[in-house]
Amino acid sequence: MTDLAVAAEQQARAADQDAPEAEAGQRSTVTRAFRSGQGLAGLLLVVVIVVAGGLAGWLTKYGPLEQIPGANLVGPGAGHWFGTDDLNRDVFSRVLHGIRIDAFIVFGAVPLAALIGSLAGLLASTNAVADVLAQRVFDLILAFPALIFGIALTAITGPGVHAVFIVVVAAEVPVFGRQIRTAVLQVREQPYVEAAAVIGAGTWWTLRKHVLPNVIEPLAVQLALSMSLAVFIEGAMSFIGIGVRPPDPSLGSILSESMSNMDANWALAVGPLVVVGGLTLGFLLIAQALGRARRIG
Repeated sequence: MTDLAVAAEQQARAADQDAPEAEAGQRSTVTRAFRSGQGLAGLLLVVVIVVAGGLAGWLTKYGPLEQIPGANLVGPGAGHWFGTDDLNRDVFSRVLHGIRIDAFIVFGAVPLAALIGSLAGLLASTNAVADVLAQRVFDLILAFPALIFGIALTAITGPGVHAVFIVVVAAEVPVFGRQIRTAVLQVREQPYVEAAAVIGAGTWWTLRKHVLPNVIEPLAVQLALSMSLAVFIEGAMSFIGIGVRPPDPSLGSILSESMSNMDANWALAVGPLVVVGGLTLGFLLIAQALGRARRIG
């Protein structure tokens, strides 16, 4: 065995021994992020809002579609925290049930986009032809704003939760794909990865053993950022009528319904705005905390 091969094997073994330490470092990064005031505040905001949506049936005695006799455009009070709308429905109940739809989109569409985008980025990084093809597809998708793509999609499939879900996935796949591709290309240039290749390690073994553990942290930061964006996409699509449509409650559709009755009950828009702002702020705080902990670590 040549001196170069021996040195490469020793370096690869050292990298294998350092793998548990790298994993521990990633865990410590997450721990530092959520122990900081910023990360903890973001986590609490998201958890409180999501749990409130999950317990909507326990936190209010009215259904989201229930019409309450004699309660037309009632202002906020003890009986109706956000008042009632022009169809005598309790706005607080509708907001809580609307959180469920947003949570489904945020925690369903964004992780799916991350999975598809990550796989596409990994595949693109292993082959020059696949890389060029993936980059052109990503460019094509990113050339269309999410709302424009949503309008085109709903013209074919019709509005609904499924349309918002597909738009969020389509909008975020290129983001994750490019990030993973960039991270993989950077990690592959490290000496321990080159050493593994010298001693005959396969591409997929190298990706699994050395590359993936090093791209988890930037992926987590992007995941939190994309979740905040997904809240806005749902709100915007439903607000203009191409997402979740009445009478089904979602934060965007409730906000859209409130516009015509703001003079009669100003609180109609406050509920969904507070929740949208809280979710967005929570995910942004988490993303910033993760990014700061990663840089410090």
